[in-house]
Amino acid sequence: MLVDAWRGGLTADPIRGALLRTGKLGLELLVLSLACSPLNNIFGFSPALRVRRALGDYSFLYVCLHFAIFVGLDYGFDFMYLLPELIHPYALVGLIAGLLLIPLAITSFEPWPKRLGKNWKRLHSLVYVINILAGLHFILVVKQGVTGPYLWLILIVFLLVLRLPPIRRFLGRFFSRSE
Repeated sequence: MLVDAWRGGLTADPIRGALLRTGKLGLELLVLSLACSPLNNIFGFSPALRVRRALGDYSFLYVCLHFAIFVGLDYGFDFMYLLPELIHPYALVGLIAGLLLIPLAITSFEPWPKRLGKNWKRLHSLVYVINILAGLHFILVVKQGVTGPYLWLILIVFLLVLRLPPIRRFLGRFFSRSE
């Protein structure tokens, strides 16, 4: 991204280009982390579980970059202009999603899973809400008529539906028989 910025390859509005790129990468990694359990539960692809936490942490990194570009480059840390912007639905939804990611990122490292016990799993179930909020944020940011953000939200809902126990059991049995 820095090379693209230096070469002028971040579109006519490089700050917006950097915002869209970091935001989309954060969303892609977040959705990939959400896809790991269905890949294991339905298709028996257990290597996906080994990368799930790393995908979530890298997603958090890109979300932090996204927010830093928004606050630092786009608004120059001028809170007089930034605070009124944060009440717009797109910014508020994105801010809530980003804030909810913070405890997940902090507790994704040892010794937190063991220290929190069952509460760790409950806390990390926030990722479902965060994915929906991130998909909604993407829809609200992009111009009307662009279908990409809607497809991302449909994918998120699909991945969440795959986690429902009856669906997961049915698909697990279906794919285990077809092999």
